[in-house]
Amino acid sequence: MVSLTRVEELDMFKGFDEDQLKKIMEICRVEEFQQGQRLFREGEPAMDMWIVVEGGVELRFEMPDARASSNESMISSHHTDIPESQVFGWSCFIPPHKMRLSAYCISRRCQVIKINAVKLNILMADDTDIGFKIMGYLVQVVGYRFKQMQEEVVKFMGINMMNSW
Repeated sequence: MVSLTRVEELDMFKGFDEDQLKKIMEICRVEEFQQGQRLFREGEPAMDMWIVVEGGVELRFEMPDARASSNESMISSHHTDIPESQVFGWSCFIPPHKMRLSAYCISRRCQVIKINAVKLNILMADDTDIGFKIMGYLVQVVGYRFKQMQEEVVKFMGINMMNSW
């Protein structure tokens, strides 16, 4: 279980009262990973929402020809210094509830909080204020990711346009 202090420090839970934070705290657990270690693989069941609290994590496509995943297949990175990039694994809310990408620890070590998706969905249905606040935050996260993707596409197109000359 995660401490109340740890949960209330997370940007995602700013504005939650102590009772709400305690409910969230009860469904969280902390895990640590070492550099290069995979947190989850594309296609696995999405059973948790993840929050990076220390270090860095990259989300990557797995290469279909069985080559090792590398930062060349990186889609987004998640660090503690950018609040909207701390949360990932929100595939747990979207059918068919499968991870769309793989996640790897990119720092010497990383620490994450995993929130059980089944219990979180029950909690959000039982306490609609919690559900509204979490979904509102996730909308910001999705918007941030969309902006990241747009920037990467522009950068990619610019590189390809220069190479075609």
